[in-house]
Amino acid sequence: MGRYPESFIEGIPKSELHLHIEGTLEPELHFEIGKRNSVRPKYKSVNDLRNAYRFGNLQDFLNIYYEGSKVLLKEQDFYDLTLAYLDKAHNENILHAEIFFDPQTHTDRNVRFETVINGLHRALEDAKKKYGLSTKLIMCFLRDSDLKSAFNTLEEALPYKDLITAVGLDSAEVGNPPSKYKELFDAARQEGFLTVAHAGEEGPAEYVREAVDLLKVSRIDHGNHSLDDEDLIQELVSKKIPLTLCPLSNLRLRVIDKMENHPLKKLMMKGVSVTINSDDPAYFGGYINANYLAVQKALHLDRNDFYILARNSFEASFLTTSEKQKNIGKLDEFMAKSDVNAD
Repeated sequence: MGRYPESFIEGIPKSELHLHIEGTLEPELHFEIGKRNSVRPKYKSVNDLRNAYRFGNLQDFLNIYYEGSKVLLKEQDFYDLTLAYLDKAHNENILHAEIFFDPQTHTDRNVRFETVINGLHRALEDAKKKYGLSTKLIMCFLRDSDLKSAFNTLEEALPYKDLITAVGLDSAEVGNPPSKYKELFDAARQEGFLTVAHAGEEGPAEYVREAVDLLKVSRIDHGNHSLDDEDLIQELVSKKIPLTLCPLSNLRLRVIDKMENHPLKKLMMKGVSVTINSDDPAYFGGYINANYLAVQKALHLDRNDFYILARNSFEASFLTTSEKQKNIGKLDEFMAKSDVNAD
């Protein structure tokens, strides 16, 4: 990385492909929205809430994540939440973001689907005008909710098909294999949605295989445990199925015991297309640049590694071929200038 790893990472153009918008709710905004909606917070102060972000596993995190989402009630709340993330994304040189949202988290609290998506969409449009930042929405089903609820959510999404690019699968993984959702994903694909799925984070490599073979996903979100199955690795490479890795999330949720043991570099060496993302950055201690820096320090990645990772983030996106090439062109320009500055 030479003499300037931080400035290089801060400046490199990139996409973010694994970002839960509810997971960007910073404690300050949590209290601000809660106050205007007359929702009494469970925690006494911003510091008390932030100090609660100590997780032993995925479920510990989900408990606080769902508690935090209770303040989100009105269209303006979803707008403010989304625009706050997009402001940060622009400042971190993200050119394109593909954003997860969890409608069941809100509709189960009697918040209307249209309230959620209208707030999100309005913020995406304003960020496009303000920054030129392109975005796509991915609607996730909660794998620990019943299938009837998921099918109802799919039905509610149909009037907004033009605003939603793909569907995904998130929440508690263990005990909820992708095979459980095959009919749901079949129905979603028939409606024209692309598909992605969280798999192989806490769950085994077999969950990744099921997501690929049964859910017909374009990407795997996380996929850490893919390394446990060499045949699966070869399938990911041959089918060009990318993994959206989230290093700080993996550390905070104890998927890995230390960053030096993160599988990112091993996956790269095996030819898997991997990307770096921030997952739920308000809870896990950093947005995308912090994730890039964490793996650079722990895994000793060099300039070429980061070029590959950034390029992967555009190639693995749901942008058109011409849009991908435009962004990769900006990446190439940045690399050429940084080479000159290094000399």
